[in-house]
Amino acid sequence: MAVDVITEIVIRRPRAEVAAFAGRPDNAPQWYVNIESMEWKTSPPMRVGSQVSFVAHFLGRRLVYTYEIVEMVAGERLVMRTLAGPFAMETSYIWKSVTEGSTRMILRNRGNPTGFGKLVAPFMTATMRKANEKDLARLKSILESS
Repeated sequence: MAVDVITEIVIRRPRAEVAAFAGRPDNAPQWYVNIESMEWKTSPPMRVGSQVSFVAHFLGRRLVYTYEIVEMVAGERLVMRTLAGPFAMETSYIWKSVTEGSTRMILRNRGNPTGFGKLVAPFMTATMRKANEKDLARLKSILESS
């Protein structure tokens, strides 16, 4: 069973600012509730081919996974795919201007779980959606309060 979760939020900040903050892996532990830490596997700055590793907690398990940046359009789109971890996953960020001072951020996670992930796939979509909604709400709070 494939997992495909799309969540979105409108943040009252310009698109360039939202994209610059959310699209920087170093900032992920600040706004992703389940991400404990990140580590560059390749030297910054980020570009297509860059690799970053994350330590997260999800469904009561500690997960370590590495993403490779596969697509980057500054201020518009960022796509990452796992190289190693519990299941193949692609994460996409899309930023669209709603008004001059507000941005719609779309967060999409999709993949094909294996092993433990395959066993919990039916429950994973709802749990992932809730987590993503919390993450985007946290991102909104951080950016709108700055």
